[in-house]
Amino acid sequence: MADSQRVGILCGGGPAPGINSVIGAATIRALVSGIGVVGIRDGFKWLMQGNTGCALPLSIEAVSRIHFTGGSYLGISRANPTRDPRHLEAATSALQQLGIDKLITIGGDDTAFSAMRLTSHAGGRLSVVHVPKTIDNDLDLPHGIPTFGFQTARHVGVELVKNLMVDAKTTSRWYLIVAMGRKAGHLALGIGKAAAATLTIIPEEFGDGRLRLDQVIDVLVGAIIKRKSLGHDDGTAILAEGLVEQLEPRDLETFGELERDEHDHVRLAEVNLGDVVKARLRQRLAQLGLQTSLVCKDIGYELRCADPIPFDMEYTRDLGYCAAQFLLDGGTDAMVTLVDGRFHPQPFSEMLDPRTGRTRVRLVDVSSEQYEIARRYMVRLRPEDFDEPASLAALANVIHRSPDEFRHMFGYLVSDRAIDHDLQLTA
Repeated sequence: MADSQRVGILCGGGPAPGINSVIGAATIRALVSGIGVVGIRDGFKWLMQGNTGCALPLSIEAVSRIHFTGGSYLGISRANPTRDPRHLEAATSALQQLGIDKLITIGGDDTAFSAMRLTSHAGGRLSVVHVPKTIDNDLDLPHGIPTFGFQTARHVGVELVKNLMVDAKTTSRWYLIVAMGRKAGHLALGIGKAAAATLTIIPEEFGDGRLRLDQVIDVLVGAIIKRKSLGHDDGTAILAEGLVEQLEPRDLETFGELERDEHDHVRLAEVNLGDVVKARLRQRLAQLGLQTSLVCKDIGYELRCADPIPFDMEYTRDLGYCAAQFLLDGGTDAMVTLVDGRFHPQPFSEMLDPRTGRTRVRLVDVSSEQYEIARRYMVRLRPEDFDEPASLAALANVIHRSPDEFRHMFGYLVSDRAIDHDLQLTA
């Protein structure tokens, strides 16, 4: 085995199903070519301190079956070496001391950004390739290409929501389900659409501007009223946690002092979005003379370390192989993607958003037919509800208001939505 070459592997960010498949496949590919492989425990946490005790030599025997399991064989952390050039130098020096001249990073947009800065700082001392991982599905990959872990997280999330939907119907209550997704609503929408939840609310539907919490509440109130007008007292609403980051500053004060992580992102897991929405929604319903049982439920940690479904197992083994092969072929400074079944390296230079200086974030395209289909199956107020006198009267009757009063209260919610008459759902 050549002593002059060694591959290092580390994981950053939050867990996602399929991490171990990448580790296993990349390790095996390098070892069969006579290149040693070292796993780095806990992401950049110890490396950026110059600590080499985090190294774990990897063997084929050790990793050959880890692709079946969730979590990370090497641990994970959100440590950020980009805040201080000294941390980048400490990480580079530690890798050199370990004999590592090739590095595979596994993570989301923050880890990708760290990988970019590390390879730039190393100045040729280190070759780096990044494997895109996040259940948020928000890395800027080619259209239709998911980040690994997303499909498994959606699969597990749908199973959870399916059970909650049965409970909601059985007990005549509404569930307010908060799904992970720091910037984008892919996971919330993917779960909601597949499970046929009553409605899903994502930040992208409100455009680039700031969002008022009362508007989110009115969307939910409108859905509850519409369900009641159709004879149903139950429902399931999926809320993307990223709604928090789009709220007006005065509404953010509702949540108290917000904690931030090492990458200066709000720690959304510490934000009680469901509880705040539940309290505000209950108050609003009471003002309208409605009594509805509300239960909030966060889903996210249940999804991140699930055993990967076969899709993600196969997908991530392909990614791990391609990452190792890219480095063995002399490649560097790129992210691994698969397009139409073929390996495609996306250069780091193409991943930066010139407006922010950070890696681009892929948002839900609310102009797409995929999103429009999702909207049409949701039970929420629509333009035609206000255009058809009978529908408007039925909605207004639920809260004992006149049609004009109802229009005045809720008409703004649909003012910017195109009128669709081709699909009417009452279930």
